[in-house]
Amino acid sequence: MTTPFRTGQVAIVGRPNVGKSTLTNRLVGAKVSITSKKAQTTRHRIHGILTTDDAQLVFVDTPGFQRQHMNALNRVLNRNVTTAMSDVDVVVLVVEAGRWGPGEREIVAMFPAGTPVLLAINKIDRLADKAALLPFIEGIAKEVDFAEIIPLSAEKGDGTADLIKSVSSRLPEGTPIYDADDFTDRSERFLAAELLREKLFRNLGEELPYGIAVEIEKFEIEGNLRRIYAAVVVDRAAHKPIVIGKAGERLKRMSTDARKEMESLFGGKVWLETWVKVKGGWADDERALKSLGYD
Repeated sequence: MTTPFRTGQVAIVGRPNVGKSTLTNRLVGAKVSITSKKAQTTRHRIHGILTTDDAQLVFVDTPGFQRQHMNALNRVLNRNVTTAMSDVDVVVLVVEAGRWGPGEREIVAMFPAGTPVLLAINKIDRLADKAALLPFIEGIAKEVDFAEIIPLSAEKGDGTADLIKSVSSRLPEGTPIYDADDFTDRSERFLAAELLREKLFRNLGEELPYGIAVEIEKFEIEGNLRRIYAAVVVDRAAHKPIVIGKAGERLKRMSTDARKEMESLFGGKVWLETWVKVKGGWADDERALKSLGYD
């Protein structure tokens, strides 16, 4: 008997910094979501596509659910999370091994009725006491009736095949939505902005990245060459020299790192020009957020 093909969307949700984007990239097998150690790195719903012999899984990587600092940007991020959960066939709640508290319970309370929810316990490789994992799982299982609980390490790949199998079995039967070799539905223009923003988040101080955005003002393709003109948007004039660095060295280094990764992802040469501009209060301005591509 032939196994029916299954297709559907899967929301990856959780608190900031639990490894949602790392998990999405691992499941898809390509870099579709940027990562850093800072919260709020993911600001958009990112679709990562995995096509197997019997299923097509469209993973929706969501921003970390924000519980503090409710400016317009964070309200948009939270709407992305709640909307994603209402539009999908399966929800995967990602938590960090050993950590379960009010943030997770707040997300659990938003789960849509009738949608299967799996719990992915991430970073099990970092547990100092491996014997603590089973009691941790048992405690959560008494509190929430998850469809399945899967311990894993997104960084190392342990347990991710089990998650793919479990999710696939719960998707509805259907034909593929995307081509078999697609790994995201996002444009190269969007991916270029995200790769540059990743370098900014990874290389700048603790506070500055939250007031930073990237705006692609022009994206041109000439044969195998992509010409990309990108503005780094900062909230205050005082932040501009921090991003640029002495004699422009810092911005040049971050731009070079981003360009190299774009070339690897796009499979062609990239000419990248970057500069910094000030747009005061953009993170609390709905119109500014829309102009910067936030849903």
